[in-house]
Amino acid sequence: MTDAVILYTTWPDAETAQAAGRAAVEAKLAACANVLAPMTSIYRWQGVMEQASETPMLLKTTASAAGQLKDLILKSHPYDTPCVLALRVEADMSNSGFIRWLEEEIA
Repeated sequence: MTDAVILYTTWPDAETAQAAGRAAVEAKLAACANVLAPMTSIYRWQGVMEQASETPMLLKTTASAAGQLKDLILKSHPYDTPCVLALRVEADMSNSGFIRWLEEEIA
């Protein structure tokens, strides 16, 4: 069984997140992209406290496709240093039918 991975990333708005999610699924690098509701991010950037509205996205993929998916996101992302975090999925604690579907969707 392939290792399932979730890539977590944030975007400046829903439109750019949806476009990136659609591109990832069309390229068969993600089985599914979940664009979530806008959130408020509070962070320090270049020594200055910042607060911004962002749109988070979860991309369901496999360990073998995660690197290419990360590269696709970084190539199209408008931020200088975008958040892209890979989170491994515990397959034995997940729905095996969903994991099989995910694996079948990835090129």
